[in-house]
Amino acid sequence: MAIDLTTSLTLPSSVSLPNRLAKSALSEGLGDRDQAPTPNLIRLYERWSQSGAGLLITGNVMVDRRALGEVGNVAVEDDRHLEALSKWAAAATAGNAQAWVQLNHPGRQAPRALNREAVAPSKVAVTGAPGVFGTPRELTSPEIEEVVARFAASARLVVDAGFTGVQIHAAHGYLLSQFLSPLTNKRTDAWGGTPQKRRRLLLEIVRATRAELGVHTPISVKLNSADFQRGGMTEDESVEVVLDLAAAGVDLLEISGGNYESTAFMGAADQVRESTRAREAYFLDYAERVGAAITAAHANLPLMVTGGFRSTAGMSEALHGGAVDVIGLGRPLIMEPDLPHRLLTGTADRALAVAPRPLRIKHLEGMGELLWYGVQLRRLGEGKNPDPKRHPLRNLPHYLKNAGMLGRSQQRGFAA
Repeated sequence: MAIDLTTSLTLPSSVSLPNRLAKSALSEGLGDRDQAPTPNLIRLYERWSQSGAGLLITGNVMVDRRALGEVGNVAVEDDRHLEALSKWAAAATAGNAQAWVQLNHPGRQAPRALNREAVAPSKVAVTGAPGVFGTPRELTSPEIEEVVARFAASARLVVDAGFTGVQIHAAHGYLLSQFLSPLTNKRTDAWGGTPQKRRRLLLEIVRATRAELGVHTPISVKLNSADFQRGGMTEDESVEVVLDLAAAGVDLLEISGGNYESTAFMGAADQVRESTRAREAYFLDYAERVGAAITAAHANLPLMVTGGFRSTAGMSEALHGGAVDVIGLGRPLIMEPDLPHRLLTGTADRALAVAPRPLRIKHLEGMGELLWYGVQLRRLGEGKNPDPKRHPLRNLPHYLKNAGMLGRSQQRGFAA
C-alpha cells in the first residue's frame, strides 16, 4: 500500500493515528508559579488542536516538582491541578487528534536558580554552561526506584485528566539520557557499569507505566540516536536500547540526538552536515539503520523522526523509504499553526522559510534563536499571531519578564 501524509497508522496498542504528521514536543514555558497549566497554555493547544496534525505531543512535563528544567515547566505528581490538566487535555483533543504528555525529569540539567539541588546517576556536572547548573548529587538506589514510580504515577494522572497517551523523554541529556550515557553514568551497581544496567531505569519506567496504563494506551519514548560526544552513548548501543524498547511494548519511538553540551537536537550548524540538511531529516540515516534492526528482529515499533522536515517532498520521500512512520514538526508549527492541514490538503507544499535574524554573537546565537521561538509561542498563547519580523534582541527582556524570572531567582520556594 502506498503511504502518504494522509495515511492512518495503527500503533501496537491498537490506537490509530489519523495521519502521519505530529506536532513534536516544544518547551512552552507556560506553567504558573505552582507548576500548573495556565489559560495561555490551554489557549495555545486549542489552536494546535485545529492544526490538522494527527498527534500532538506536549512540551516536557516534570514528574517531580523539586526538579524543574526551565521556568514555566508544568509538573504533575498528584491531582492538585486536575481541573487545569483536564481543561488542557480537552483543548488538545478538541480536533480529534491523539494528545500525549511528554514526561520528564531534568536530572543534572536543573538550573540552580530554580532548584535547591540537582540529582543525577553520578556526580558529573554539565560543562559549557558556567553558573547555570550546579554539580549534581548522586541518586541512591531507593531514590531511583522512586523515580520509576513517579513516571508511572504522573502517566496515570494525565491520562485520567483526558490525555490519550504519554511520551517518556529519554533524550537531550535529561535524567534518563544521563543514565544511558557512560559519560554521565559512572555507577557500578545495578543501575550502571554495563550497557544493560545503564538502560535498566528507562526499561523499568516503561514497564511500570505500561502496568499502570494497560495495553491500549499509547506509550512513546524519545531517544537519542547518539550523544554526539566522544565516550558517550554510541549508535550501536542505542540500537540495542531500541530493540529492548520494542520488546517492552513501546508504541512509537521518536528519534533525536544531542544534549546541552552537544546540541544536535537544535539543528545547530556545527552538528548537521549539508548533505543531511538536503535530505531535510536530521536523523534519517539512523532511522534507516534502526528500522532495519527492528525488521530483522521481527519486532513492531513505529518510528517518528523530528528535525529538519520542511517540504512535502522531503516528508513523502522519508515515508516511502519505509524507515519513517511519522513525521515530527516542531518550530514550523510555531510560525504556521495550521501547517499540517495545508500540507494534508495540498494547499501548501512546504513550510515558510522563517528564521530569526542572526545575532552574530557566536556564543549567544543558539540561545537567541531559542528565545525568539519562545516569545512566538507566548504570542500564540495570548491569542496573537506569530511575528516573523521580530528582532531577537527584543526577546530577552520580554521573555524574562513573562517567564517571571526578573526579581524571582531568590524565591527559593518556587521549586519546593
